[in-house]
Amino acid sequence: MTISLSLVKARHACDQEDGLDSYTWTKYDAREGGVQVIKDSQNNVKLTTEYLKVPGGEHGGSWAARIKGQPLNPDQPSRISTIFYAGIDGLGGIDLETDEDENGIDGPVVLAGSSLELDDFTLRIVDDPDNTGVTNGPHAKAFADRIDKTHIASFRIAPGTVWQAKDHILQNILKRAQDVIAPYRDPAIGAPDPSFVLQLSDEVYTGSTLYAIQKFFDGPFQFDIFFESASAKQKLSASTLGEGIKAFTTAYDARFDEVFPVPSSYQTSDLDSLKAFSKAITSNLIGGIGYFYGTSIVDKGFAYEWDQDDEDDADDDEEHKGARLTESKALLTATPSRSFFPRGFYWDEGFHLLHIGEWDNDLSLEILKDWINLIDENGWVAREQILGEEARSKVPAEFQTQVPTWANPPTLTMAVTAFVNRLKVAGLGPSDQDLGLDFNMGSQQEVMSEHVTSTSLRSRYLSDPGLSLEYLRSIYKPLKRHYDWFRRTQRGQIKQYGRKARSRTEAYRWRGRSKDHVLTSGMDDYPRGPPHTGELHLDLISWMAFFTRTMRDIAEFIGETDDASAFIVIERATLDNIEDLHWSEEHQMYCDVNVNDEDESYHVCDKGYLSLFPFLLSLLPPESPHLGPILDLLHDPEHLWSPYGLRSLSASHPLFGQGENYWKGPIWVQMNYLALSALYKTYGAREGPYQERAKEIYAELRKNVVDNVHKEFQRTGYVWEQYDAKTGEGRRSHPFTGWTSLVTLIISEKYY
Repeated sequence: MTISLSLVKARHACDQEDGLDSYTWTKYDAREGGVQVIKDSQNNVKLTTEYLKVPGGEHGGSWAARIKGQPLNPDQPSRISTIFYAGIDGLGGIDLETDEDENGIDGPVVLAGSSLELDDFTLRIVDDPDNTGVTNGPHAKAFADRIDKTHIASFRIAPGTVWQAKDHILQNILKRAQDVIAPYRDPAIGAPDPSFVLQLSDEVYTGSTLYAIQKFFDGPFQFDIFFESASAKQKLSASTLGEGIKAFTTAYDARFDEVFPVPSSYQTSDLDSLKAFSKAITSNLIGGIGYFYGTSIVDKGFAYEWDQDDEDDADDDEEHKGARLTESKALLTATPSRSFFPRGFYWDEGFHLLHIGEWDNDLSLEILKDWINLIDENGWVAREQILGEEARSKVPAEFQTQVPTWANPPTLTMAVTAFVNRLKVAGLGPSDQDLGLDFNMGSQQEVMSEHVTSTSLRSRYLSDPGLSLEYLRSIYKPLKRHYDWFRRTQRGQIKQYGRKARSRTEAYRWRGRSKDHVLTSGMDDYPRGPPHTGELHLDLISWMAFFTRTMRDIAEFIGETDDASAFIVIERATLDNIEDLHWSEEHQMYCDVNVNDEDESYHVCDKGYLSLFPFLLSLLPPESPHLGPILDLLHDPEHLWSPYGLRSLSASHPLFGQGENYWKGPIWVQMNYLALSALYKTYGAREGPYQERAKEIYAELRKNVVDNVHKEFQRTGYVWEQYDAKTGEGRRSHPFTGWTSLVTLIISEKYY
């Protein structure tokens, strides 16, 4: 936390409304550490955090952080207060080892603590000897005993409330300030310098579970924080941190160039800037990974009237109707935006894991496994994981309740597909089983010493066939249960409306839509027909074809041959019904399907992302006669094509840019990534009548997307949730380094 000696400009979580110039990890690796830079012109400070993980011991190792401040404008005053706090939120305790003093502390501050997971540890906060404290200002003599000291406070707070530390800390400062300022209320006397007033109380209580340590600086500063695990038996120092960060940054740059190179096919006049941008958005994605734990709110009985005829998975028991808290669950997940969307989103997470998996395969699998573990006994997983009171504090009340008949695009399947593809590239595909390779080697690498490098920890599952097979087997059953849940609860009607289709089963409809929104589809306000029990959704049947293909791949890999054969049949039936039910010969495009007042089926054709789905998920064969009209649509400036990427809705549509304008024109990077992946890996790589055209469109679209997101990053200091359909300017949440960070994969041509 930083305070500019005016609580109006107190910073804590880099909230969007803080108006920061920028904040970003410039380099970050989840296993080693990173460098984060915050630029805050309102407080005239550039704040750099250098963070280093130090392995060792039996309880997760130690870490160190160096916090450095530099005035953005050296010609202006730069007096800053920083507050570091630490708390224990469960069993365990934390105590101040340094002798307390009612006027503050000179020298390092040491805390000692213990918890079940961390065992014994110490925290040391150490100033750099060259720091300059705040020693002058109005009434300095009256406060001489407390000037240029470190100030502290401790708090006894309820379990599970450390996340509210900011409130406790600011209340402590304000309470003391009211007493301190009382003698100076006469304007003739004048107020003391804020640094003498806005101080922690230096009151410490036995049994405290939260400690705050406050420092004041005049001009440039730095201080170090050392967390030392007792079982590591290693003393950290300023030189350890300095040398470690230098070695980390050198190794990080080299590995990044290896994993995410800029191919010669991408022409840029500023390669260094492009590389720095790519590192920043990758680092922010991985730096946004968090661990969440707590209850969620679920309503098992809610349904809109057009969904009330569904019988499967609906709970008719009055006792279970209404919103209720669930049991607590845990989730390791990436987040779309650290400040604005700090929680797990199903729709987003599959895209996140494509990127994370390229950098750290095994970390992506750990996150994926946590999501798989959320699948309940019926096969459902909530589309938003709002776990605990801290998470709920960031979500409007009307969006907190989850309904177990509502789905979301099953993007986790993309992460599974990407992993299987990496296994095949590594030579660990199903053919290895046919060659008699021993797939019972898991124990060979289960016991690993602490000296195993972080590089090998990133790819154990790509080098050990036993581990990879065991992993896929462990997720197969719950993922199949999830797949069956989709087929059961999101099914659509065919025979009821005389629809002609080769399969009588493969049709799908999103449950949980309202009149104007289909939030469950992920494309919230994209134009659809009116709600009806008979409507069919093109995007959902396309996702189900992709889901089926993924299940087939896993089944083949782990030797579930009967299941694999069944999935082949279902996939074929689903692809046939996409053609039979959703292709409009009249409009030469794929469309949703609805029912009119005469109970007749008709196509709902709104040109946009929805129209592209069979193409986006590479479901069409390269020789499909429908591929030509799709390429015409996406490359037409009157419709989806722009100099900045593909628009979500045709520029010629009457609803383009109207209403809340969320999916009615703005450019979304993840959808452009799907289009580029299809063009690059399928339609531009395989022979067909549109191969050359696909290559040309790919090259042009790739440059448009990358150039625009990079340009806006340079202009604003952020990447954004979406981009304006007319100007390319960043819009809505920022920094949005969830799926917008896919630009790194686009630059390096890493497609799933």
